[in-house]
Amino acid sequence: MSKMLLLDIGNTNIKIGLANADGLLRSFSLPSSRDETADSLGLNLAALLTQAKVAPRELTAALASSVVPNLNPLLRRACADYLGLELLFVPEDIPIPLENRYAEPSQVGADRLVGAFAARRLFPEPASIICVDYGTATTFDCVQENAYLGGLICPGVLSAASALSSRTAKLPVVSLEVEGDGPYPGRSTSTSISHGFVFGFAAMTEGLCLRLSRQMKAPCFVLGTGGFALPLSRVTGCFDAVRADLLLEGLRLIQAERHK
Repeated sequence: MSKMLLLDIGNTNIKIGLANADGLLRSFSLPSSRDETADSLGLNLAALLTQAKVAPRELTAALASSVVPNLNPLLRRACADYLGLELLFVPEDIPIPLENRYAEPSQVGADRLVGAFAARRLFPEPASIICVDYGTATTFDCVQENAYLGGLICPGVLSAASALSSRTAKLPVVSLEVEGDGPYPGRSTSTSISHGFVFGFAAMTEGLCLRLSRQMKAPCFVLGTGGFALPLSRVTGCFDAVRADLLLEGLRLIQAERHK
């Protein structure tokens, strides 16, 4: 069965997926360094394929979404030179089959549109969906029927934690892991920070999803994605589902629909 290469190019990481028509096979992550060259990216991609025991000739398509424009031409060249593939970007090269109701449609990040599209295709029954993505920023994207309505952009968990520690001399960088399902008054600085962040972001997610859902058709389905979604799901019941690789799955589904 033919395979495809999928790239989710974010501000912090490049998530790389290998998939076929049935689903995602493997996923990897590389840092989104501005110091990369087409050669360094190409060598990394070739090495990941070797590690996954996939030959470049087995790949029949390469799709990407990106919020880092400077990396796009480098990755196009890397795929062409090292894998013999034409890398196509959504929505620039391939439109996303979702109505975009943003006031300025071109201003919506490709990652947000791909995530919204994937959420709708994976969960077609609910009238409305709120997709919460915990990345460099935390985004809330609203889908109603087959239309992207817009959403909210809030600070990212790790970005906020890093900013706090870098601007306060006495506050350490701590692990954002907690035990139990509710906050309690921290009796150490590390506990105070970890509980403040974990349960603070849980409360923000619960509150914003509730307020947004009141403006959308019922029933409203809440989907979590991104690196912090799974640990956060352990302390909040607001998620109806969590899909860690939602954007890669969205790219796979876009490619699959092109060839129906």
